[in-house]
Amino acid sequence: MNAVDTNVLIYARDPRDPLKHKRARQLTADMPDGRLLWQVACEFIAASRKLTDVGYTQVQAWRELEGLRDIWELIVPSEGVLLRAEQLATTHNLSFWDSMLVAACMEGGVTRLYTEDFDNSLFKSTGVEIVNPFS
Repeated sequence: MNAVDTNVLIYARDPRDPLKHKRARQLTADMPDGRLLWQVACEFIAASRKLTDVGYTQVQAWRELEGLRDIWELIVPSEGVLLRAEQLATTHNLSFWDSMLVAACMEGGVTRLYTEDFDNSLFKSTGVEIVNPFS
């Protein structure tokens, strides 16, 4: 099972970095076993507001989120994610939001997370492979 971080979804809609834009679009289009993490869905709507200067609207963001929910299972965190996140934050010195993301992957059966925000070596013990799709 695969998931993407918010930055991948934003790059897929932001043409200002053509290489990342193309790669993010390819990645999200070719992911039939994708999972949509609740946190990523929320962050996507919030971060997409920064794309208004390239003509991307909040209406588009909500429609695209709806489309993603049609093809990817939405993973909603339980109380257990908070407990795991606390362990991850303490063990790996992660921010709250980063530890919540990895914990949600663990709970949702996501084995690969595409993001440019983490070093994979930190998470080998979690069963979640971190892949930077832009390197």
